[in-house]
Amino acid sequence: MTTKNWTSGGVCVLGAKGMLGQELMLVLQDRLSSGGKLFGFDLPELDICDGTAVRRVLEDHQAGVVINAAAYTDVDGCETNQALAQDVNGKAPEVVAEACAEVGAKMVHFSTDFVFDGRGRRPYLPDDQANPLSVYGQTKWAGEKAVRSAGGQSLVVRTSWLFGLQGRNFVEAILAKAEAGQPLSVVDDQIGAPTLASDLAEAVIRLLDTSAEGTVHFTNSGACSWYDFACEIVANADLDAAISRTTSEAFARPAHRPAYSVLDTSRYTELTNHTPQPWRDALRRYMDARLTPSRTVESGNEGVTGSSER
Repeated sequence: MTTKNWTSGGVCVLGAKGMLGQELMLVLQDRLSSGGKLFGFDLPELDICDGTAVRRVLEDHQAGVVINAAAYTDVDGCETNQALAQDVNGKAPEVVAEACAEVGAKMVHFSTDFVFDGRGRRPYLPDDQANPLSVYGQTKWAGEKAVRSAGGQSLVVRTSWLFGLQGRNFVEAILAKAEAGQPLSVVDDQIGAPTLASDLAEAVIRLLDTSAEGTVHFTNSGACSWYDFACEIVANADLDAAISRTTSEAFARPAHRPAYSVLDTSRYTELTNHTPQPWRDALRRYMDARLTPSRTVESGNEGVTGSSER
C-alpha cells in the first residue's frame, strides 16, 4: 500500500546535527526539493523533554511527520549518567510522541539491538521479547514503549552498529589507531550487523512511502564480530596493522553488551521490496565517500548540534 503524500506537510527532524540526523536531513532535502518543508532542530534551540516547546514547534511548522534521531548513545556513559539517559532516551520520546498525537503528526523513532539480551542464536524479529542488559538498552526500551503508548501514528526502527560520515564511530576509531601504529585488540565474541547511517536514512524514506507503522528492523545485511569488522576496515584502508582477538570478559567495560544481536530485517524487505546491502559493501562505500568532499545541509534548514544514534 502506498501512503498519502507525506511530503505535503512539514517534516521535522529532531537531533538534526547528529550522525544520523544529518544523513536524514540530506536525503529529505533531496526528496522534498519540489516543495515540501523540512525543519531540523536540536539543542539548545529545542529541548525535546519540554512538551510545550515541542508542541509549539510542531504546530508552527505544520508538521505531518516527525523523525526523532536524538538519543544519548554513549553506552558506557549511560551507566554513570542514568538520569540523563532516562531523560533523553526514555522521557523525551514520550514527550515527542504525545505532542505528535496531539497535532496529528506521524512519529518515526529509532531504537537499538541492545533491547535484546543476546542469548538467542537466530536474528531477532521485531516481536521477540526484549530483555536489555544495560542502562542504555533499558532506557531505549522505555522510549519505545512510550512511543507506542502515546496513541498516535508511529514507526519504531531498530538498528545496530551504526557508522557514518557525520560523526564519531567505530570505523574512524579503528583507522585512527591503525594509522598511528597503536596496538589493536578487538572483541570477537559479540556478533551483530554494521549499518551505514546513509543507508538507514534512505530506508526511512522507503518506509514512509509505504505508510509503515509498528516496529521494523533495518541494518545492512550479514553479520560479523567487532574483530571481523575491524579486520575489514584495516584491509579496506590498505593498512599494515596487526589486530589481536580478545573477549568481552577480558575487555571489561561498565555496560553489559549482548553477545548476539543480529536483527531480522525481513519485515523491512516485505514492506519496501528492498533488500539491505551487505555490510562489507556499505563499508567500501563509506571508505570511498570519506575521501571525497561531503555534502552539507543547506543553510535554509534549521538545525544545531546533536547526537548520533546506533
